[in-house]
Amino acid sequence: MERRDLLRALGAAAALTLLPRDAEAAWARLARAPGAPLRALNASQAAQVAALADVVLPRTDTPSATDVGVVAWVDLIVADYYKDAERTQFTEGLAAIDALAQGGTTGGIGYGPEAAASLIDALERGDRRAAAGSAWWRLKGLVLHGYFTSEKVQKEVLKMNIMPGKFDGDAPMRVPAGGHSRG
Repeated sequence: MERRDLLRALGAAAALTLLPRDAEAAWARLARAPGAPLRALNASQAAQVAALADVVLPRTDTPSATDVGVVAWVDLIVADYYKDAERTQFTEGLAAIDALAQGGTTGGIGYGPEAAASLIDALERGDRRAAAGSAWWRLKGLVLHGYFTSEKVQKEVLKMNIMPGKFDGDAPMRVPAGGHSRG
């Protein structure tokens, strides 16, 4: 199985279980305010998130993570749904990832497509409790969650129709002879 196929299958399953209120509400808020300024991430952090997200989910015959607006979605989730301590821990973790990418102990891995893949490999093997490792696993979860709950991916990639047909709350109901319906 190809990595992209596995992610698609996992994403479909995750989207169905995790879609409800928070993800859907976050995407709805972003749709109402396209191009809104970042609130939790600064421009450098947003560029960092974009580079890493597009290594996880690059553009192929399907849109990339940044094509569907995952960076804005991550920013909104971190700004509105993280507690202050979680937000601080996340942004400090992004700084630790940046230090690893820019110089750190490896002499600088960078964020280009191949370099970012090496950086992600180092993060995947690293200590999950370290600042960089903790932020990486949170970011990876946010990227996957945001991508697979986006409307574009739901409709164009997964071909999901969450509410097929139409809702008719006033549809006629036949009551069987004797006046009692069976449930």
